Amino acid sequence: MLGVCLLFVGIVLLSNGVCILSGVDSKSFAIMNILAGTVTLFCCMVNVVWGNYYAAACVLLFSATYWYNVFNSFLDLDPRPIGWFSLYVAVCCVVFAVNDGILGNATLGIVADWRWAVIWILWAILWGSTFVTNVLKKDLGKFPAGLLVFEGITTGMIPSLMMLLQVW
Repeated sequence: MLGVCLLFVGIVLLSNGVCILSGVDSKSFAIMNILAGTVTLFCCMVNVVWGNYYAAACVLLFSATYWYNVFNSFLDLDPRPIGWFSLYVAVCCVVFAVNDGILGNATLGIVADWRWAVIWILWAILWGSTFVTNVLKKDLGKFPAGLLVFEGITTGMIPSLMMLLQVW
């Protein structure tokens, strides 16, 4: 299930980054956010049914982000709420990095894997950049869009393919 979820996380991050860098109107790439938001929401609901609330909560952070992007594409919303949400998520990502990548959690059946520490920290940086640009109003230039492309590949595509091919 996680491999499928990360496959769509990867494509939406990559797609959003490439579209931003190439000046594509946000309405034009909203479809990828709808697709990824729907897939991640479905994965979240399956995890709730299975009683895996930790995984559901983690995935829901992604889904909420994608759906906010969809609504913002069409409604031109104030970006500050997603900025504050992103700060909250960035802090959660640091906690998840420690839990999943450093300490592990026997109660949740999580064996520490350093790769998850790296992935969660990268996601913390990505969400943190949303806070910096949308709330603090700092112009980071092309960095956030480039980071989307980089993370789409390194935290989405590569781990998802490894999971789907059962080499992770």
